[in-house]
Amino acid sequence: MNNHTHYAKTSPAGDKNFGEVRLQRRPPMKSNFVWAMPMAALFFMGNGSGAFADTSDVKGPAPVVVAKSGEHCKDDPNCFNRIHYAVKPVAHVQPGQTFILETRDGLDSDLNFLSTPEDVAAVDLDRCHPLTGPVYIEGAKKGDSIEVTVMDIAPDDFGTTTIVPGFGFLRDVFTEPYIVHWELNRLEAHSKDMPGISVPMNAFMGTVGVLPDKPELDKWLKREKALADAGGAVLTPQPVDALPADLCGVDGTNKDECVRTVPPRENGGNIDSKETVVGTTLHFPCFIDGCGLFAGDVHFAMGGGEVAGTAIEMGGRVTLKAKVTKGGASLLSTVHFEGGSQLKDLAPSSFYAISGLSLKPEGELPVFATYLGGEKIAPLANLSEDLTLAARNATLNMIDFLVKTKGLTPEQAYVLTSVAVDLNIAQVVDVPNMGVTAILNRDVFKEQ
Repeated sequence: MNNHTHYAKTSPAGDKNFGEVRLQRRPPMKSNFVWAMPMAALFFMGNGSGAFADTSDVKGPAPVVVAKSGEHCKDDPNCFNRIHYAVKPVAHVQPGQTFILETRDGLDSDLNFLSTPEDVAAVDLDRCHPLTGPVYIEGAKKGDSIEVTVMDIAPDDFGTTTIVPGFGFLRDVFTEPYIVHWELNRLEAHSKDMPGISVPMNAFMGTVGVLPDKPELDKWLKREKALADAGGAVLTPQPVDALPADLCGVDGTNKDECVRTVPPRENGGNIDSKETVVGTTLHFPCFIDGCGLFAGDVHFAMGGGEVAGTAIEMGGRVTLKAKVTKGGASLLSTVHFEGGSQLKDLAPSSFYAISGLSLKPEGELPVFATYLGGEKIAPLANLSEDLTLAARNATLNMIDFLVKTKGLTPEQAYVLTSVAVDLNIAQVVDVPNMGVTAILNRDVFKEQ
């Protein structure tokens, strides 16, 4: 008998169907000790105690955690809410090292499941946005760029969508406070305020960016002041509730230079790009050494446009990893980002779309155009090449459709449009009427 493996034909005991043949491995002719030794060796080689190691006991390098503490940003040494080059880093990470930012909701609010519209009206907008960081990326120098990959976003259990008076795309139409309370998990958001609706989780950082240097800051201050002087909608430096207090607060050393976090700029900031979900890589120019990365204002889900002024706002734990590109800032005039199949994953399986054009009633002056003066604009029923007016009309048309076909109140429809409707540019060439399409994700409607 040689030592090759042999197989023998067998049939189950008592089985009269001898047409069925099973293959049974017959070991070579060796002693029982030799045959059993591989299993015994595996058993005793595990950890010296006769037990097998479990994969959950095997850990990789521990991430750097930038934790939050206290009830609000003012209580937290790792939190700030104004942008200035002198904001000091709260952590240092190596390129390629995983780090976690614990973030607060974008309003830095006390809102909870019992909050009322009156509580929304009392929200202090001077406190937004609370940002975690900045984080110093080792090896990143001024003139470099960093690639920041979103590894994971873990949601809180609670989120809100609010209508804040004086804020939002239709602030002249929806003038009363309103709130939707959301229960969150890693799959979807539900709310007793929006029965029959479940919004899938597509979380991203509403605000993420890097610190400017003095030349960038001076440029921003100059252009925003000029726009404010012309009557434009601009939030100029406001030291009340500004953080860090010693730098940007009422008695701060640079209170007139600390810019608000509401508008995005060349450094990123409040970019509100719903495509920057887990798996996406964002590219930022470094204006200072270490780059000064920060993030906050995490959204559980958002419609493209965030028309009500808020998405599904929440706190969360954001896991990131950064890489340095030497000299990369020369390629980036603004933030870039890239990914794989995320755009396909974000696409609804069923949609309904409504168009909007740059049309208006004669005699009406759109709120966003008031600073330009109304003598020429107000009498017209048609504006030329106006994407904002087209987007406004697409939004209003969608709200009207939801009210008429889904039985929603106007406020509910406005909120749903803010969290589950995408405003897409249809065309910018068919003068005078630019086209914007509002695309509703019909997957959010569930049978009750």
